Amino acid sequence: MCGIVGVIGARAAVPLLLEGLRRLEYRGYDSAGVATLVNGHIERRRAEGKLGNLAAALDRAPVDGTTGIGHTRWATHGAPTETNAHPHGTARVAVVHNGIIENHADLRAELEAAGQMFETETDTEAVAQLLDFYLKQGMAPEEAAAAAFGRLEGAYALALVFAGHPELIIGARHGAPLAVGFGAEEMYLGSDALALAPLTQRIAYLEDGDWAVLSRTGARFFDAGGAEVQRAIKLTAYSGAAIGKGNYRHFMEKELHEHPAVIGDSLHRMVSPATRAVALPELPFDFAAVPRVAMSACGSAFYAGLVGRYWFESVARLPVDADVASEFRYRAPPLPEGGLGLLVSQSGETADTLAALRFMREAGQKVLSIVNVAESSMARESDAILQTVAGPEIGVASTKAFTAQLAVLACLALAAGRARGTLSAAQEAALTDALLEVPGRAAEVLDGQGAIIHLAERIAEARDVLYLGRGACFPIALEGALKLKEISYIHAEGYAAGEMKHGPIALIDRAVPVIAIAPSGPLFEKTVSNLQEAAARGGQVIAFSDAEGAAKLKGIASETVVLPSVDPFVAPMLYAIPVQLLAYHVAVLKGTDVDQPRNLAKSVTVE
Repeated sequence: MCGIVGVIGARAAVPLLLEGLRRLEYRGYDSAGVATLVNGHIERRRAEGKLGNLAAALDRAPVDGTTGIGHTRWATHGAPTETNAHPHGTARVAVVHNGIIENHADLRAELEAAGQMFETETDTEAVAQLLDFYLKQGMAPEEAAAAAFGRLEGAYALALVFAGHPELIIGARHGAPLAVGFGAEEMYLGSDALALAPLTQRIAYLEDGDWAVLSRTGARFFDAGGAEVQRAIKLTAYSGAAIGKGNYRHFMEKELHEHPAVIGDSLHRMVSPATRAVALPELPFDFAAVPRVAMSACGSAFYAGLVGRYWFESVARLPVDADVASEFRYRAPPLPEGGLGLLVSQSGETADTLAALRFMREAGQKVLSIVNVAESSMARESDAILQTVAGPEIGVASTKAFTAQLAVLACLALAAGRARGTLSAAQEAALTDALLEVPGRAAEVLDGQGAIIHLAERIAEARDVLYLGRGACFPIALEGALKLKEISYIHAEGYAAGEMKHGPIALIDRAVPVIAIAPSGPLFEKTVSNLQEAAARGGQVIAFSDAEGAAKLKGIASETVVLPSVDPFVAPMLYAIPVQLLAYHVAVLKGTDVDQPRNLAKSVTVE
């Protein structure tokens, strides 16, 4: 959520800022703005809504300057208005901010009593007014910044510019990511490397508590105690071409069509086709000695983790506790000696998941994170990572990252089973073969979308939708319901099929489609029994199944989308794709903003 870009150099700042902000649109936002230094004075332009509105405001009233900061805001404190849009500031300083300043009310009361005049409802303005107060006392910008950072409570990434100092930008992070980019006689700040990809691939990441002083020729880094420190410059793999839509209508559509390649790339990093066995990098723990796994994540990543729980427990006989990250540390579960903490996150910056990671570390657990960004905070703070090679995912609703996470979790479960002696070499080879078939089967699903597009016309008219699944496909029902809610705004709920008669069956009538994730396999007959109960009460049953299952569902399901036959072990990976496709096509029919659905952000970096 929110995005920060800063630039200091010899070129006009505004075009660079706008390009960086466009690359951060995937995070979700509801207003935007820039501030530059013009002849030593701060000039701001802000606009409610999308970047096109800001660009129009800049066309009407252009600003020059080679030093500037920009921001896309996702509203927390105060409505998404132009007044509340960032940058905030005074005649002396301008500030952009990601996160939440928890003690903003106390700071505001103190500063108003000291004569500072506030103009907005936001927590961020307290930072600007605090800096302005210190500058009035005669402090130099670096001194004022250091003093202000010491007063702030909460999570933040900040970028600051100061009137009369065209060769200076100061950035800081505490609980929210921030990166410094190195160019030729030009320096940059960004919420992530993706924002800076067209400008540079040389990136240094601020560690938690760090702040940085940028000039045109370099950067100095300071830790939370104010001591000057060194931060390594790394080459990022992101490029300017990585986020184009190509010939697709939406980023989400493009990313849906990347499922086969992403699954294949993730598997090929971890599976040896020659030996038909999983070959993970060396991990700092022995699965044979792990007594229990504590798994935590948010949103779709949590559902991926739930599938992983089924796999770990069935294949490796390794018990797994699964918690949404926003509840995990508040539940404060007792964690066993020698236990493993397992985190799943696309961005590696999700605030609640990062907090869960830190709780696990304090409890003495080894921590393994599955992330898509190897330079992320979670990756840096974990004992080990397994990277999903999904590439940049721009659509707010997670698609290809979800199946990449499933691919990694499947491989991890097989490795655990081998280490614990619960999986023979022949069984591992058979399941590995099943995994390696998934990219091809995924391509078949994408090539045969006609039935899903037809089904979307029916679902688009619904007000409520129920998704049902059993076993490892129950989380896919949750994922299907979440996707439909996220991008089409249709109310949908996912349930374990056996739970339907414990309450949800009361909702069933002819107006409520019941979508079943029902591959043939050990639990198929149980699922059919539940679907018969729904059909007997007038429910309009729609099934995702294979040819064998479709034949048995005749007379029960009013419509069946027939998918390729796969081993039940890998069915969750394959069946995730059509439920995401269905949500996409429904959203297109309803005319919603598919890539940037209302009220949502890609990376939730505050609680």
